[in-house]
Amino acid sequence: MRTRARTTAATTGLVTALALVCALAGCSTAPDKGRTATAGPTASAPAAPGGASGFEGPRPQDQNLLAWTGDPNDAGHVTAQSSAGVGGRITLVRIVLREQITWSNIWLGLAGLDTNAQLANCYLGVYDAKGALVGSTADISPQLMTDAIAKPLPLAKPFTAAPGTYFIALLLNGNWATNALTLKSTGAGISVNAGLTPPNLRYSSILTGQTSLPATVNLGEQSTATINTGWASQWYAVS
Repeated sequence: MRTRARTTAATTGLVTALALVCALAGCSTAPDKGRTATAGPTASAPAAPGGASGFEGPRPQDQNLLAWTGDPNDAGHVTAQSSAGVGGRITLVRIVLREQITWSNIWLGLAGLDTNAQLANCYLGVYDAKGALVGSTADISPQLMTDAIAKPLPLAKPFTAAPGTYFIALLLNGNWATNALTLKSTGAGISVNAGLTPPNLRYSSILTGQTSLPATVNLGEQSTATINTGWASQWYAVS
């Protein structure tokens, strides 16, 4: 009887000691109704790749393009001024490529048509950061007379474009109604160049009296005189 009493007392003491340790450690002996005895840590939602929030803004690749000057969903539209204001003047829109691509087309957003316009010697081209012409279209005058949509205009010869800064050049010539022939734009002429100076202006004009795109231009001569009068930065894309 004494042995059983001693055993019972020892067991009771051990249980009491364990309960005290558990209490000091902050654990609970109450059953967990939300989990089974074998449940592991609560699962959490998977993190977005690269630690991102899970949402990124539109990318050119989302629309089967390689690059663009801005999301076309944000493009308003810009009046093409008068032929006296921009005819023969080259306007440049800067685009920065982050990876190497094969550049085959320049997409232009044509917003409005002038069916009575008389156009000739109108071109799109690409200058590199040194001012060298690295690609050009044929005369796009016919394409500016039909289909007021975003349209790809092919370069005469595709080229390999390494990562870096390029300038898309637009040259218009002829006669058109000021508020009829219009192009899509992604930014106001003045504010688009915030923080920039030649030869790195995001939107500028250069030269006058041109009927074709010259082989080279001096980007240090970029001017904002024309764009500050309302000839806003055109929207372009690359494919």
